[in-house]
Amino acid sequence: MTDTVAYGIALLATVVAAWAGWHMVRNKPVGNPLFYAVVVLELALVVLLVGGCIALGSTSREVDGALFVSYLVTLVIIPPAAVLWGIAEKSRWGTGVVVVALLTVAVLCVRLLDIWKGTYA
Repeated sequence: MTDTVAYGIALLATVVAAWAGWHMVRNKPVGNPLFYAVVVLELALVVLLVGGCIALGSTSREVDGALFVSYLVTLVIIPPAAVLWGIAEKSRWGTGVVVVALLTVAVLCVRLLDIWKGTYA
């Protein structure tokens, strides 16, 4: 896992969260364009999951494997759960759930990089 991958996915999650925040401020529900943006983020997270598991299996560095994989799996689960909740809740708070979830994904990506580097506390 590299800095570029972690920060790139975190940036993508932040941009999509900002877009969802704009929808929330305008009192718009989760629509197709926002849904597709989250799908692009989800595809990146699935690639990160697969790549992270492969990298974990082939590394000689000291990485807490269970913690690392649990973060990877959590990253993949959060966006679909948030979008389903956001679609079910037609008010602005449904979109607010998506905002909070995607900001959480951004933070978890940076934290995942710390775990990979072995600098977690």
